[in-house]
Amino acid sequence: MEKSPFDAFSETVVSVVERVGPSVVAIEADRSRGIGSGSGFIFGPGGTVLTNSHVVHEAEDIRVVLPDGRRLDAETIGEDLHTDVAVLRVSDRNLAPVSPGNSAVLRVGQLVIAIGNPLGLQATVTTGVVSALGRSMRTASGRLIDNVIQTDAALNPGSSGGPLVTSQAEVVGVNTAIILPAQGICLAIPINIARFVAERLIRDGEIRRGYLGVAGQTFADAVLVVEVERGSPADWAGVRSGDLIVWAGEHPVTSMDDLQRALTDDIIGRRLDLVVVREGRKVVLKATPQAA
Repeated sequence: MEKSPFDAFSETVVSVVERVGPSVVAIEADRSRGIGSGSGFIFGPGGTVLTNSHVVHEAEDIRVVLPDGRRLDAETIGEDLHTDVAVLRVSDRNLAPVSPGNSAVLRVGQLVIAIGNPLGLQATVTTGVVSALGRSMRTASGRLIDNVIQTDAALNPGSSGGPLVTSQAEVVGVNTAIILPAQGICLAIPINIARFVAERLIRDGEIRRGYLGVAGQTFADAVLVVEVERGSPADWAGVRSGDLIVWAGEHPVTSMDDLQRALTDDIIGRRLDLVVVREGRKVVLKATPQAA
């Protein structure tokens, strides 16, 4: 008998969970005000774990609970409040990492699977679709994260830090927030951003970046400026909402990832020429990024 679409869908989800599930962990964070919980996943060799900064921020002791029930003490390698990303390390160096995907090629309507520990219920799986791309989200630090993924895969407190996965078992996002009291509006940090930040944290223990003060989204092989923070370097340079950023310094800008890469720590305090398209005309603006 020919399999129904529902059987094929079910087999896909089961296959993804079998491949990714062993790399998903629960996180217990002890603070003076109590024990917090969240999710995370094995990100790379050497026992590194990726999670949200808000899951472990200001924690005095952190434990990672593996799918086999083992509890391992964890140390924080680094965290970045501006992107809500943190990297931990545990003593077991032989844990299998996930396979990161490319969040830049996601499409609205694409199937995604969230794995985490909502409300302390370990190894919970939910499915949904990419509801929208290019959202902006304000983090606990007050800064905006751009190009955030919106999904309707159900998340609850405790899901934060878990992976958002494609049908190919590739991690494309880090689940980070739900919109209350909305139903089915959940947000994830794109893995391209999280990976860039995590690599810097592993290398340096911190991340310094240039700060412009714009919220934007990838649009027509450029970055569409959605909001300009008052008093920011972008504001002083004359960037306006509705501008399309197509060039930053020596780098063409076709996506938010390109703009992030142009704002490395060596650009802080130096002139950065921004080429924008405004009302059909190219305009060159002179910005001086600050330290984030």
